[in-house]
Amino acid sequence: MENLLKNIIQISKDAGKEILDVYNTTFHIEYKDDKSPLTEADKRAHNRIENGLRKISTFPIISEEGKNISYQERKKWKYFWMVDPLDGTKEFIKKKGEFTVNIALIKENRPILGVVYAPAMDVLYYGGESLGAFKVENRKKVKIAVKKKSNNKITVVASKSHLNNETKSFIEKLRKHFDVDMTSVGSSLKICLVAEGKADIYPRLGPTMEWDTAAAHAVLNAAGGKIIKYEDLPLEELKNLNEIEYNKPDLLNPYFIAMRPDVF
Repeated sequence: MENLLKNIIQISKDAGKEILDVYNTTFHIEYKDDKSPLTEADKRAHNRIENGLRKISTFPIISEEGKNISYQERKKWKYFWMVDPLDGTKEFIKKKGEFTVNIALIKENRPILGVVYAPAMDVLYYGGESLGAFKVENRKKVKIAVKKKSNNKITVVASKSHLNNETKSFIEKLRKHFDVDMTSVGSSLKICLVAEGKADIYPRLGPTMEWDTAAAHAVLNAAGGKIIKYEDLPLEELKNLNEIEYNKPDLLNPYFIAMRPDVF
């Protein structure tokens, strides 16, 4: 697993170089059928990752920018790669820097290894089963873990681009029980903030795809956290809900909460 991880880290950095080559130019923006933006950086990162993964394994690949693969074929897979070559395209377009390369290894329906790389920030998160979770910044590697419960104060990380009414209502529900601080960041970095203990909870009560969460989910699990399916229940009952799963017939995620396990 460790040798595989080293290869994935290098692939993510290679993809990051492709992204930055485009980021530092005036680039063209296309729009996909779902109205989401697409740039040359998305395509170049996808190609670099796909070519890199095919050199190190025979596992199939699901990528946001790859071809659609039927569930009839996918359901037979035991292991596969789940890739988002450029998560946070809106932040990329706005030159905000908070975008990431995401590569995860999925075993059946759960992520067991994940790499999240923010090339403009040169920040790397990675983690996996039996490996722990780590952050590399300014060439310094540190082991990370979710925050330990200490008082009634919690930090909620929210999306800069997707703070909808459902999320606002949930945050108001939290305020009835906790002293709530808010923070905000783009892309899969929100889940990574929970993994490194800078936030306690990230509610995403809006649409995401499996490739948006898989890599950061693996990091969060390795750091001692979890991503549970969200239901409109009393807060104390949320802790009993199951984690989100992967390789479903529909690759759309349910609403979810990324969290340290003892928030509620």
